This record gives sequence, structure tokens and C-alpha cells, in this order.
Amino acid sequence: MPHARIELASLPEVVRHIAARLHAAGGSLWLCGGTVRDLLLGRTPRDFDIATDVLPQAVAALGPEVDARDARFGVCRWPGEPEVSITTLRREAGYHDRRRPDHVEFVRDVAIDARRRDFTVNALYLDLATGAVVDPVQGRCDLEQRRLATIGDPAVRFAEDPLRLLRLVRFAARLGFTIDPATAAAATAAAPDLRSLAVERVFDELTQAFTGEGRAAALRTFVALGQAAVLLPEVAAMDGVPQSPEHHPEGCVLTHTALVLQHVPAGDPVLAWSAVLHDIGKPPTFVRGPDRIRFDGHDVLSAQMADALLDRWHAPNNLRLAVVDVVRDHIRFASVPGMRPRRLERWLRSPGFAQHLAFHRADCLGSHGRLDIHDFAAAALAALPPARPRLCSGADVLALGVPAGPAVGELLQALELRLDEAPMALDRDAALVLLRELVRSFHQDRGPEAR
Repeated sequence: MPHARIELASLPEVVRHIAARLHAAGGSLWLCGGTVRDLLLGRTPRDFDIATDVLPQAVAALGPEVDARDARFGVCRWPGEPEVSITTLRREAGYHDRRRPDHVEFVRDVAIDARRRDFTVNALYLDLATGAVVDPVQGRCDLEQRRLATIGDPAVRFAEDPLRLLRLVRFAARLGFTIDPATAAAATAAAPDLRSLAVERVFDELTQAFTGEGRAAALRTFVALGQAAVLLPEVAAMDGVPQSPEHHPEGCVLTHTALVLQHVPAGDPVLAWSAVLHDIGKPPTFVRGPDRIRFDGHDVLSAQMADALLDRWHAPNNLRLAVVDVVRDHIRFASVPGMRPRRLERWLRSPGFAQHLAFHRADCLGSHGRLDIHDFAAAALAALPPARPRLCSGADVLALGVPAGPAVGELLQALELRLDEAPMALDRDAALVLLRELVRSFHQDRGPEAR
């Protein structure tokens, strides 16, 4: 149940300091939005939002530490930990860019300010002079019912800024709230409007949803409200695709994906997106064979599809490459117990192996639950001796007449693969013999231009 009252003395010192400065400037002020919602739920707010009747220019004049870049919209920020946003009470009108209001009018009434907000539970105000909670739109009732509903007509709220559709999913999942039926119906109807959003805004919001609390529920709601069909049809296609009960007693591909997402650590975008995308190649490769359902080659296809999808959504390159690496190799763990020692060691020592191992654990817990291969790989990783130096270098390749360029690295990689396949450990002399063979083949294959 929500707390009946919030003790002002329990607020961070920076919040109390700003409050004192604003009171001295003659203003009234309130904590507002998600800050009050979380405090009433007994949760620690991620940041603190203050609403005030002090005009932005006067807020900006409080000191050089105030960030007033968005003062024209009525918003100033006090950087630090936690960050504090200071917003002048306002009325908004017109959202032609479907993001920011065309007209802003500063007001002194929190009831007017509340009408511009998205959800009722985000329109609560805590008077910083008295500690009383002001509730202009019955947000406490929805808080007590653990229900998420828009303020006023949900179709209007979502038309103002379609990003609120994704915020609905994230808040409902993070708080464990149900969605008001009228709000859910309007959100489903408005899902096509998500195409109007900048890809960077969408990717950031989805990343927050998939890395936060209730992330499995966020994925399921994202699909159920029709948003995945609009934004990530590759993900929506997994819903209802059956799997072999022997390996996946949990059910369809989407159910498995949601469970894996819940088992990866919170706050890790690489593992979160790896979870969401690791099996998107299953629907196109689905085959009901005579013995069981098969998805031959789905790991390679999933990696290719993940690469294209993340590129489409302008994901950071380092994240995209790391996710593709995890997705491409997530089936590789099945062969770990039988790997030749040198090949296994090479993978264990690769820079991203810790993420591979963490993902494999989540993949197992999201399906059959067996961790024997995970434990074997974790033990092998822990038992690794100090890294051995490479037997051959680029200088050795150049000395054999190979011109500087990509071929040098390719030949060294080919040598490492040959060494991995050797039935016993080889010394440098033996490695140089293998390298000479590879260089000879290289010259023969490429002709005079390789010399």
C-alpha cells in the first residue's frame, strides 16, 4: 500500500537545499511526477523533479550550477547525484512535432499543470512546505489499485507524443501495475503512430524497458499491445511458434525469449538485446520433422537479422557487434565439453567470453534449466593458466614474403586454427613449418599479385 505521508527530512540534502533557495526567492514548490509516485510506493526515486511557480529566469538566477538550456520550455536542471529537475508550472497546447508543445503558458495552479502529464500516478505533488500530497487527477486511487491510466482521453495523450506508448509498457512492467482497459485499447489502436518517432528515441526507450525491472513483462506487453508488430516485427513473429518440449518445456519461442530476458542481469544492454534477438531466426527456420521440431541454422540467421535490426535502429556500433557475437555463438556451448583443449582455451580467453557465459546461463534457465555445460565452462575459465605468448607474429609472416595488409592477419588466424586442430601442443619451430605451408598456399592461390 502507498505510504500515507512522506517525511521531508528524509529527502536528499540537495533537494532540501534547492527547496530552501526557491522558498527564499518567494516561490511555492512541490516534488512531482514519478518522484512522488516512487516515494509513496516506498521506492527510491532515480531522480528528483521539483515543480514551482517561480519563473524559469528566476530559477536560472539561483546560481551558476543551474543548467538553463531548456528554460524556454520551463525546465532547468541542477546537475549532480541525484540530478534534480526544476520545472515551472505550465499549461501546454499543440504538439505538431508530436514531441514538444507549440505553446507554453506558465501558471500557478498544480491542477492545471497536472493536465499536461501522461499518467495519473505521475501527476502527484508533494508540497515541500507542508509535506501534504496534492492529488489533482486521482492518482492515489490508481496507485492503491496498482493501475496505470492516462489523464483524460488516452487517445489524446498518446497523439501528443507517441513515445508515451512505450513509456506505458516500461512503467507498467517496472511497477508491476496492470494497465487500465481503456488505456490499453487506445494504446493498441495508436501503435502505428510509433513509426513517427525518431529511431534514437525508440531505441533508448526500449533499452530502458529491456534492461530494467520487470523486463520480461515489458517484452510480453510490447508484443501484446501490437507495438512489436510495428517496430520489431522479427520479435512479434516469435509469438506462438512452438518448440520441442524436450529442450523447451516452457513453451513457444516468445515465452522462452521473455524468460531468458528476465534471467540476464539487469542494466546490461548487450545481454538484454542478445536475449530479445537470439532466437529471431527461429520462425523462418521452423521445420516440424519426423522426430521433433527443428530450427537448423537459426543461430547464424538470428545473428544476421540482429545485425540488420540493430543497424536499422541506429544502435551504437560496439553494442551491435557485441550482441551479434553473442547471438551467433549461443548454440556453440553445446560443443564445449568435446572441444579440443587449445580451441576451448582460445574461446575462453576471448574478450567477450564473460558475456557469452552469462548469456548461456540465462538461456539455460529460460528453458530446460540444466547448467552442467555452464558449470564446466566456468570451471575451465577459472582454471586457466596465465596466457601463453603467440608462437608466431606478423613479423614472421612478413619475413616469408607476404605484403603488409589484411592477409597478414588472415594468415595468423589460419595458423591459430591449425594449431587448435593439432593433436598435441606444438612448439615455435613446428608452428613456423605450418606457417610456411599456409604462406605457400597463399601465394599459389593468389598468383603473382600476392608476391
